[in-house]
Amino acid sequence: MRLILSGVLCLSSFSIGFAKDAAQRLEESAAVLSEIMGTPDKGIPEDLLDRSHCVAVIPGLKKGAFVVGAQYGRGFLTCRAKGGGWSAPAAVKVEGGSVGFQIGGSETDVVMLVMNERAVDKLLSSKFTFGAEGQVAAGPVGRTSSAETDAKMSAEILAWSRSKGLFAGISLKGATLRPDSEENQELYGRKIENREIIMSAKPPAAANQLQSVLNKYSPREKSKSE
Repeated sequence: MRLILSGVLCLSSFSIGFAKDAAQRLEESAAVLSEIMGTPDKGIPEDLLDRSHCVAVIPGLKKGAFVVGAQYGRGFLTCRAKGGGWSAPAAVKVEGGSVGFQIGGSETDVVMLVMNERAVDKLLSSKFTFGAEGQVAAGPVGRTSSAETDAKMSAEILAWSRSKGLFAGISLKGATLRPDSEENQELYGRKIENREIIMSAKPPAAANQLQSVLNKYSPREKSKSE
């Protein structure tokens, strides 16, 4: 009975978290990225953000105590736009795997940098499994990445998590990422694929804050000069 009650309570907490609208989740994504980048000595190295092709932010990824390895999170993926700046955000879901709870806590913010075009193409497919379909590594923490190993820097995707004020690189192996069609329809008013959003959709007003943070810490002009 206790196990059943625990499961019901956990499912209820997931439902409450998922009940947030897409605009609110975009604001949370912007806030998470801004807070992390605002502490460069302990955050994501700016040189890596400059070199990235895409950024994914999953605010408040949740872990279910009633099922081992059950994690669920909703967030957004945005990529470099051809005309400069960043693309419209495509909604994504992250499920399963050992996602970021190594540093404690039942709710974790996750940030991923996609470091090459091949990984971008895979992420825009119907379902992507970290570790199985692309090399993923725990991202380095600090002002620059120059002291990191070549092996880590060759990863297609770098990932970090923040929980209870602690920030660290994480491994996402075993987790899956897929499009969140419900959130996309809410944001864009129609059924639309993530690839179309990234390639050609006009960013909604709700994305302004997230794009502002990305442009502040990794403007397109800066990336072109490297």
